Amino acid sequence: MKLSTAHKIGRFFQYFVLILVGVIMIYPLVWMVGATFKSNAEIFAGIGFLTANPTLQGYIDAVTQNYGGDISIWRAFINTYSFVIPKVIFTVISSVIAAYGFSRFKFKGRDMLFGIMISTLFLPQVVLNVPQYLMYNSFGWINSPFYLPLWVPTLFATETYFVYQLVQFMRSIPHDLDEAAAIDGCGPLRTYFSVVLPMLRPTMISVGILEIMWVWNDYLLPYLVLDRTKYM
Repeated sequence: MKLSTAHKIGRFFQYFVLILVGVIMIYPLVWMVGATFKSNAEIFAGIGFLTANPTLQGYIDAVTQNYGGDISIWRAFINTYSFVIPKVIFTVISSVIAAYGFSRFKFKGRDMLFGIMISTLFLPQVVLNVPQYLMYNSFGWINSPFYLPLWVPTLFATETYFVYQLVQFMRSIPHDLDEAAAIDGCGPLRTYFSVVLPMLRPTMISVGILEIMWVWNDYLLPYLVLDRTKYM
């Protein structure tokens, strides 16, 4: 079926507008990348992203000078990864285990516990900072060289949003698969590792990515429980 001339013109303008909006939205990001190869004087000389005299001096200065004061960028990366990596790993593991229990087992008080857990989503983190600080201080974890206040709580599935996300995904997995595994002699643990866990990989990856973003951008809690002068 051939398209009419009017339809072709309309389709052309649709794609033209979409491409134009896409270019406008992505240009600041392209400019930012191009600006890393410019000198300071050239950055403020215009809005073009191309440079006549590309240089890597900005990258060299970033890794050799301490723009953050007494701490270098490499030391900052090490400090951050020291608690980001274990926190992300333990968050994914504990959230999957908790979600498996809520979605696959029926026990007394399950719905009430799940409701209490969901209700914690309404508590902003800033409300929890003071009681958390007092609790960690009573444990002797403040200024811990092993960053205990930042990753130990994640062993107990404290990230409610991820537990809820995984529970909803697990509920979409047919229980027939669990029953088939039980017929083959699999217990709950074997069913978890052999049936449920492989199907959770996409969701686990999304949980890990979101947790990395949230932990990386978290400033207030590390600032409260760690002494900055000890980790330089």
